[in-house]
Amino acid sequence: MAKQRTEVADIDRSLYDFSYGDSTEKLEAGLTPEIVREISEKKDEPEWMLQHRLKSLEIYRNMPTSDWGPSIAGLDMDNIVTYVKPNTDQKSDWDSLPDDVKNTFDRLGIPEAERSYLAGVGAQYDSELVYHNMQDTASRMGIVYSGIEEALHDPQWEPLIREKFMTLIPPTDHKFAALHGAVWSGGSFVYVPKDTKLDFPLQSYFRLNAKGAGQFEHTLIIVEDGADLHFIEGCSAPKYNVANLHAGAVELFVGKNAHLRYSTIENWSKNMYNLNTKRSTCDEGGSIEWVSGSFGSHVGYLYPMSILAGRKSTCTFTGITFAGTGQNLDTGCKVVLAAPETSASIETKSISKGGGVSTFRSSVVATPKAENSACSVSCQSLMLDDHSRSDTIPAMDIRCKHVDIGHEATIGRIGDDKVFYLMSRGISEEEARTMIVNGFADPVSKELPLEYAVEMNNLIKLEMEGAIG
Repeated sequence: MAKQRTEVADIDRSLYDFSYGDSTEKLEAGLTPEIVREISEKKDEPEWMLQHRLKSLEIYRNMPTSDWGPSIAGLDMDNIVTYVKPNTDQKSDWDSLPDDVKNTFDRLGIPEAERSYLAGVGAQYDSELVYHNMQDTASRMGIVYSGIEEALHDPQWEPLIREKFMTLIPPTDHKFAALHGAVWSGGSFVYVPKDTKLDFPLQSYFRLNAKGAGQFEHTLIIVEDGADLHFIEGCSAPKYNVANLHAGAVELFVGKNAHLRYSTIENWSKNMYNLNTKRSTCDEGGSIEWVSGSFGSHVGYLYPMSILAGRKSTCTFTGITFAGTGQNLDTGCKVVLAAPETSASIETKSISKGGGVSTFRSSVVATPKAENSACSVSCQSLMLDDHSRSDTIPAMDIRCKHVDIGHEATIGRIGDDKVFYLMSRGISEEEARTMIVNGFADPVSKELPLEYAVEMNNLIKLEMEGAIG
């Protein structure tokens, strides 16, 4: 998370593209059973997790790559390092981190975040958590927020993790879910007890700093009946001249009458293949809110999915994607209406510039149990030149008579009259166009905490100037 600035024009562009040295321990590139066993051995995992990894590897080897969406031909798994250990163990005291790690996160604003209103902060560097701390206020409420590997070694939480782990995202779901199941490392575990409502967010930040590596963190959040949580996720990586891979997984379990907001700002570098998978399930009366901003990666596949499994459960998705030069971002949202009187609202914005390609892909499934349910999908696209591209691909699978499902899409460009009006008020053409784009993105930024809204506006500013590589 970048530091808040009062003047957008004074953004430090180097903040988004830097690297401090290299990690001290890497496994060899490629993917073999020996590498998978070595990852599990290094983590001293229970036998069931090793078997899960090996089974996932077998599925990965036998499953073809999808033949739709942006090409990932430039991603060669034989050249991707699947595990990179940073040169430090996990710390709870910021000052005890090595200087190279600390300097990286200092520039991204992590210590500032911890000292602000956030309830807890976790920071992952390459394949492992390097820092984790949580305010006493949250822990006294019975909330558990730790690294998932730490929780896996806790007798209190290991059975629950075994029960839930990769049940929403099984390795058979797609090829990169299977890859994740084989080589996952790091990530977060959150448990919010029944009727517990946290008034301030938890935060996790992921930094992939190693050249030619992959990051495969796993986030598992369980919000029990009547509880309420806001979780914020930030991601970044420096630019290299070789492919990097992000194939994390997020599994969210929302109980009866519980509420979870999951906010993400992703700013991967443009050599990144972002093949992330996120999925939630909601029990009766539960609600899930997704707030998503995607500004980086060479190729992106990202479709958070909500399964509304209980009566009157709800989902909202608010997202924005900015595809600049050399980017092909295929993003969207999936919803399964699997119970009566469920409802979902999807609102997305996409911006393409400099030949970037932005594709919105939605999937709405109304099962035979979805009586009196409703879902609305709205996609608005803004193209900033005549050689960029924006596509909308909705899919609706309606298996129930009494539902209300709708989709609308609009594609436009910045009007010369709006630019002229702002310029007549003494604003430069560049700033005028940036202001218009920020206004277009406002429905997303207003859903974010202040520091993240500032971060998003800064990223838009840099993308408009072509300053992020």
